[in-house]
Amino acid sequence: MYKRPQFKAIYDRLMEPRHFIQVLSGPRQSGKTTLVGQVLETLPIASRYASADAERAFAPAWLEQQWNDARRQLAASPKKGFVLALDEIQKVPAWSETVKKLWDEDTRDGIALKVILLGSSSLLLQRGLTESLAGRFEILRLGHWTFGEMRDAFGFDLEKYIFFGGYPGAAPLIGDEQRWRDYVRDSIIESTISRDILMMSRVDKPALLRHLFELGAHYSGQILSFNKMIGQLQDAGNTTTLSHYLDLLGTAGMMTGLRKYSAAPVRTRASSPKMQILNMALMSATAGIELKTARANPAMWGRMVESAVGAHLLASTIGQDIRVGYWLENQREVDFVLERGGRLAALEVKSGRAREGFPGIALFLKRYPGAKALLVGRDGVRLEEFFLTPVADWI
Repeated sequence: MYKRPQFKAIYDRLMEPRHFIQVLSGPRQSGKTTLVGQVLETLPIASRYASADAERAFAPAWLEQQWNDARRQLAASPKKGFVLALDEIQKVPAWSETVKKLWDEDTRDGIALKVILLGSSSLLLQRGLTESLAGRFEILRLGHWTFGEMRDAFGFDLEKYIFFGGYPGAAPLIGDEQRWRDYVRDSIIESTISRDILMMSRVDKPALLRHLFELGAHYSGQILSFNKMIGQLQDAGNTTTLSHYLDLLGTAGMMTGLRKYSAAPVRTRASSPKMQILNMALMSATAGIELKTARANPAMWGRMVESAVGAHLLASTIGQDIRVGYWLENQREVDFVLERGGRLAALEVKSGRAREGFPGIALFLKRYPGAKALLVGRDGVRLEEFFLTPVADWI
């Protein structure tokens, strides 16, 4: 079975003698549970896995019971060490306070229990970690599957990756595109919205959040002002509400709004967002079209290629100090801008017919003379090479 690159990092950390909590965070169906299961099967020490994704688990008492059972197994285990893996931890009320209490008890009593926590909601996980577990944890963020991973695990070619995206659970269904779309809509989109956002965060207008996601999926790759969003959404409220809901969709691994790059942070925060889907399966399934239909429409396929590049950039820069944005001045746009430690790279995505020059790139280089320019696609770096190269190499 295919193992993600993060396998070794998790394995090595759990084998260290240090006393700390390993946290694995990532979007729904990014393979967290499978990955940890592979690690636990390979470890030379005993382990226990339990998931809070069940009605009975919605209580702190469940968490304490799992922890105490692991303590007893550690004491009885002939092997040195024991790992307790708790999945969907963010669904247990006051989980971080309970974990802190139990962890501090183990520290005081010299109990060498190793703990790994898994969660789908980055926002809630981060809140609990920073409020209660400071100094007790180390976090590993897991992103959507990359082109290289989908190719190696499922034989995806570039065209399939651009359209079907990077969900391992959906990959075996692509031979029946209607079944694949139903799976993505029901098991990923609806489950993420209803179980990872609406149940875990305060959302006063659930219908608005759903409509915002659909709007963002439709306009992925395009700059969309909040005022224009309000004009297209019913009961949209104000820009603050839309910005908050966009943040929630982003933390759930569904969609985000890229900010315009500017050397002045105030201008960056005030800019209109460029809608960006975070997994191409979400865009394709929401559109309700087949691969052959999308491929036969140059304008649609061009937007999908650009969105796939954006999703790749964001997934590949998780945990790195690389900022991804866009740039626009005098109607001249740069598709993506990468910034790292003052170094800049301007990326233009080109999938269709040739066009004369790249005025956005030219003006950007004039404004920022030290920046690099990169053309991705036709007449530039091949898409396959781009997807297989670490993003940091382009800066």
